[in-house]
Amino acid sequence: MSRFVQDLSKAMSQDGASQFQEVIRQELELSVKKELEKILTTAPSHEFEHTKKDLDGFRKLFHRFLQEKGPSVDWGKIQKPPEDSIQPYEKIKARGLPDNISSVLNKLVVVKLNGGLGTSMGCKGPKSLIGVRNENTFLDLTVQQIEHLNKTYNTDVPLVLMNSFNTDEDTKKILQKYNHCRVKIYTFNQSRYPRINKESLLPVAKNVSFSGENTEAWYPPGHGDIYASFYNSGLLDTFIGEGKEYIFVSNIDNLGATVDLYILNHLMNPPNGKPCEFVMEVTNKTRADVKGGTLTQYEGKLRLVEIAQVPKAHVDEFKSVSKFKIFNTNNLWISLAAVKRLQEQNAIDMEIIVNPKTLDGGLNVIQLETAVGAAIKSFENSLGINVPRSRFLPVKTTSDLLLVMSNLYSLNAGSLTMSEKREFPTVPLVKLGSSFTKVQDYLRRFESIPDMLELDHLTVSGDVTFGKNVSLKGTVIIIANHGDRIDIPPGAVLENKIVSGNLRILDH
Repeated sequence: MSRFVQDLSKAMSQDGASQFQEVIRQELELSVKKELEKILTTAPSHEFEHTKKDLDGFRKLFHRFLQEKGPSVDWGKIQKPPEDSIQPYEKIKARGLPDNISSVLNKLVVVKLNGGLGTSMGCKGPKSLIGVRNENTFLDLTVQQIEHLNKTYNTDVPLVLMNSFNTDEDTKKILQKYNHCRVKIYTFNQSRYPRINKESLLPVAKNVSFSGENTEAWYPPGHGDIYASFYNSGLLDTFIGEGKEYIFVSNIDNLGATVDLYILNHLMNPPNGKPCEFVMEVTNKTRADVKGGTLTQYEGKLRLVEIAQVPKAHVDEFKSVSKFKIFNTNNLWISLAAVKRLQEQNAIDMEIIVNPKTLDGGLNVIQLETAVGAAIKSFENSLGINVPRSRFLPVKTTSDLLLVMSNLYSLNAGSLTMSEKREFPTVPLVKLGSSFTKVQDYLRRFESIPDMLELDHLTVSGDVTFGKNVSLKGTVIIIANHGDRIDIPPGAVLENKIVSGNLRILDH
């Protein structure tokens, strides 16, 4: 009789489902450990240490994944955060700025999350290299912003890019063009973890390569990986050695995430003398943001709760704009010394996000991920700051791209600000149909970007093109049915109009 069957019968005879599960769990961990050891033997000598760190990190995450039971939050324990734990931005701003702005700026490092590809917008390569405004890419705008700060205040704020194995090579090629800019640019890579088969829970990869049949066997494990990767890269210690104290972390596709001197001053000169180790910028929810993670009070600590953690029976309550009024923008200010301390104590606690995927060949896999903001509960004296919506301007789709390319915004030193000519500060709701999903199709359909200063709502569906100098006002809905085509003529002004059917403007 095999040892496994003996263990199994022993567990069964003790009539303990929990012992039975424990035996299964231990066997599974052992199998995964063996698989990972096999994979490690295929690593070339120059990649061995790095691969070992990645696989050790994955093993820890997998161990926790097997330990956790059911939803990771007890809904009954969720409370509204205390009044003073989420401060209004106006209060932070009212404290003004210090006389020596350059000395507080010199304590800052800007980190951009640059692991994502542009595939959802039909682009190859890193998303940060998509042109968003006047031929400038996300990365161009980021470099311009920080260079402007360094020139204005005679400072040395570095830019750090957290790349993934998907974006690293292409990003490094492009960095040469910034050699003459007044910004030091560093990169490090987030980990590379193996996807696991949904049925067997064993790694899909058989060796370390990520080309050929192994292309889909690996994944970057979410931005919660920043703490371990940043620490392992050696950059954390380098910056602490240079006297840096805080990192400002944000998604590279959030064009509103610029360095805010008022928040930085609040961190460097805390009003009560107690240093704050973690600031999360939150902003008020609208109906479009009901799925965003929210800050709650949980077991005496500020805690980020994501929709995936909410028990099914409470999802509608979670989405309620009246009960949970704010959501996480993923603009975060974090103490470097605290990251070092917690990382060395192995004390950064982030819930595991189980992300199911289907590979091209039809195989169902899962990837285990973590989110950077979930670590808020591990830091001391954490704070939420309720910032204006303008600090959350993500470009996830071509609908978002249309907004940031339009005259709703003006561009100055890499920063976008809402045009003063817009009478109300809210952003129009734009929904472009599937014919506009890919950036190249979207660009082909607009001869020039319409005037949108007075637009409230735009819906476009089907085969629609826009001529030069079109103006859109109020609510505009344009629907070309299947087989039809609508060409909006140059110079057209559409105000509170529904256009449907077949409208083709032909030259005489």
